Parts: sequence; C-alpha cells; structure tokens
Amino acid sequence: MDKLPGPLKDVVERLTRLPGIGPKSALRIGLHLLKLPRESAQDFGRGIIELRERLCLCEECASLAETSPCPLCADPARLADQLCLVADWDSLLSMEEMGLYKGRYLVLGGLLSPLDGVGPGNLEFERLRRRLARGEVREIVLALGATLESETTASYVKNLVEADFPRVAVSRLAQGIPMGAEVKYMDRETLRQSLLYRQKV
Repeated sequence: MDKLPGPLKDVVERLTRLPGIGPKSALRIGLHLLKLPRESAQDFGRGIIELRERLCLCEECASLAETSPCPLCADPARLADQLCLVADWDSLLSMEEMGLYKGRYLVLGGLLSPLDGVGPGNLEFERLRRRLARGEVREIVLALGATLESETTASYVKNLVEADFPRVAVSRLAQGIPMGAEVKYMDRETLRQSLLYRQKV
C-alpha cells in the first residue's frame, strides 16, 4: 500500500475504516471510484454529504429518518401499546421486512458490553423510560438477538421495567434465533416464527 499514489492511498485508508472492508477490498473500491466518470464521482461524493445532512434520528424511536417523527412513529395505525426494542436500525428494517409486527419501535443504539465500554449511559435507556412513563406501552418485545451482549441488555431492560413500570409485560423473540446470531442477519421465516411465539422474560 505504501507504493500507491497519495490520493489513492488516502481513499484506501479511509475505506478500510469501514466495517467489513479490508485493504484489498478497499483498493478495489478505490480503483473503481477512480474509473467513474467525473460527474458520477461527484454525485457519489454529494450523496455521502447528503446522507449526513438530510438524515436525523427520530425523536420518538431513535431510528434514522428524513423527518422526525419518522413515518413509522407518525403512522396512527401502528399499535401504541407494543414497543419493540432493537439494537440498531438495520434490525428494525429486518423486522419491518417481515411485515408481521404492527407496533412501535425503539432503537437502543447498540447492546450493553462492559468489556467494550458500552454501559447504560451509552444507549437509549432514558428515551425508553420517557416512553414508558407516558403510560401507553403495555408490552415490550425484545428483538435483540441471542448473543451474550443481547442477554445482558435483556436482563437490564427486564430489571428496569420490573422496578419502575411493573404493569408493562416484557417478552422476547422465541429462541428460533440461534445463539450468537443477530436479528439483522435472520431470514424472514425465522423472524416470523420468533415473533409469533415470543416468550415472557
């Protein structure tokens, strides 16, 4: 990589900071960008800037949207008494693609992981408390996956709810999700079965 021209080396180094992209993939992407017509490359750059400028976090569910509240939170047909907790936005997308869940969401922004320095203060638990304090939610559905971090997060949520909001039921996706898996990587049928046969925590 040291022998690359400066501008290409810079792009490759930036691309390797993205998740799942190693040096070889970054070089291939960088070379592809170099072959793009000037207008296409400029459009690509503008698209990245607009991604930052036009998207915001929904004030209700903390998901990515162009408006706040987002279309899901603004939809009066969604059930206000069910709140599905997901770790991240792409898990929310996976749940929505299934087309079965009709309640509302809250994106935690990750999972508790003390070893990685992710504690309760780093996630959207205060937003969760505010939602529950309004008194609309009757059931929380935990759609967090089946990793050690998701189990830690589920336990934290269960304790929080039992202590401060005892009338709210807490359920989780049924264990059709294999241990070590994340919601965003599940196929639709596994997600559908897990939601249909969710269990009390």
